[in-house]
Formats: sequence, structure tokens, C-alpha cells
Amino acid sequence: MQVREVMNQHAVTLTPQQTLGEAAEVMRRIDTGFVPVGENDRLVGTITDRDIVVNGMARGKSADDAVREVMGQEVLYCFDDQEVAEVARNMGERQVRRMPVVDRDKRLVGIVSLGDLSTDGDPSAAGVALEQISQ
Repeated sequence: MQVREVMNQHAVTLTPQQTLGEAAEVMRRIDTGFVPVGENDRLVGTITDRDIVVNGMARGKSADDAVREVMGQEVLYCFDDQEVAEVARNMGERQVRRMPVVDRDKRLVGIVSLGDLSTDGDPSAAGVALEQISQ
């Protein structure tokens, strides 16, 4: 089974110039703690609710500061045509619970989570990944 079969196709992105307040509002509206950050049609990072609190508010940033000041700049992603078990293994090794999904032109086409992998994909592979993440 390929990732495109289990991913969430409704990926929302933020830009590095948007504010932390806007990022928090987007996360609240779509009920997530993870949003890819894009610029010029390319992924340039990700931001999590934890980034906003730990790298932002706890370091004196305000809701008016830019996403770029706290976002993670290492862009981990998978391809939409990769096998679910392979992606689950990679998520476990990298200790991430969510990952942007891109096509072979590296355009964002969705987000995959461990939940997606376990409920719609390969529960045993997702379980192994979760075990690795939890260590």
C-alpha cells in the first residue's frame, strides 16, 4: 500500500513571514499541532504547537513574531508513492509522528501521521514506529 492511499490530502501551509499568532490560529482552526511551512512553492520547514510555546513564548517571542523565528528548518518528507511500511520505518527512525507528503516534483500533496498509518495502512509497522518514537 502506498502513502497516497492513507494520507490526509488537505494540507494547509504557512509562510515564514506569517506570525506565530496566525500559526496558532490555523492550528486551532484545523485541529492540528503541525503545519508545513512553504515559500515559493517549496517546503522550507515545519512548525508545531511545541515550537510556538518552547522556541517562541518561553524565549520571549510574541504572537506578532514571524514563524521563521521558531520553525524547524530540517524538512523531513516522504513521497506519495512510497510504501506505507517504509515510511513508518523512517518515521520511527527519525522519531516523528507526522510528515509532509510530496510528489516526485517535490510539491506538497498531503500530510501523513502515525494515526493514518495505523488505521488505514499497516498497523504493525505503525506500532513499531511508535515504539521507536517513544524511546
